[in-house]
Amino acid sequence: MPDPTPTVGELFKAKSVTDDEVNAAVDAYLTDLEAGIFPIADGYVVDVDAAVVKHLWASHVIANEESSPGLRRAAVRTAILLAQAQKA
Repeated sequence: MPDPTPTVGELFKAKSVTDDEVNAAVDAYLTDLEAGIFPIADGYVVDVDAAVVKHLWASHVIANEESSPGLRRAAVRTAILLAQAQKA
């Protein structure tokens, strides 16, 4: 039986989420640090703000004003890939 709440990374591995969709979620968060719910794939959403807050490393990177844009992007992407996707 498939997991009812897979991670975004699991959906990515199953090719249910594309690289462009993950990048769009990252961009949405980096544009608005309180972006909230984001439609990640057909039938799934992810709370990008909660994903970063729950991921200790990502939240520290975002809070550090000296973090480079590339590091910020990588941290947010990691947090999103590890986040639970919810059925829309």
